[in-house]
Amino acid sequence: MYEVSVEGHFAAAHNLRGYQGNCEHLHGHNWRVKATVAADCLDPIGMAVDFRVLKRGLGAILEELDHKYLNKDVAAFRDGASNPTTENLAREIFARLGAPGALPDGVRPLRVTVWESPGCSASYTEE
Repeated sequence: MYEVSVEGHFAAAHNLRGYQGNCEHLHGHNWRVKATVAADCLDPIGMAVDFRVLKRGLGAILEELDHKYLNKDVAAFRDGASNPTTENLAREIFARLGAPGALPDGVRPLRVTVWESPGCSASYTEE
């Protein structure tokens, strides 16, 4: 199996419902995201997936999150559907990468890691 990773960034605000501490208040982060995908074989020129294709796919997802209030502007977190924690953001980005048409045939998401600040990250994988 081959693994290919790209990174992206977005800025957004959130507050953690049910949290006892400063993070229950509205605050923002400059989030860093690393998406790793897997492929079992290479294309005829020896690539699992073109970095540009993967960056474009991740970029489209992050653009939908950029400069948003995650609790209100993102359906996955609106109305208490899910708390916009770093863990849940990783899962949401993973799910969007795995949606039909988001990645080329034969390429699947393997892991998404999200940093809310330097040294503080959470990852989501289904494997």
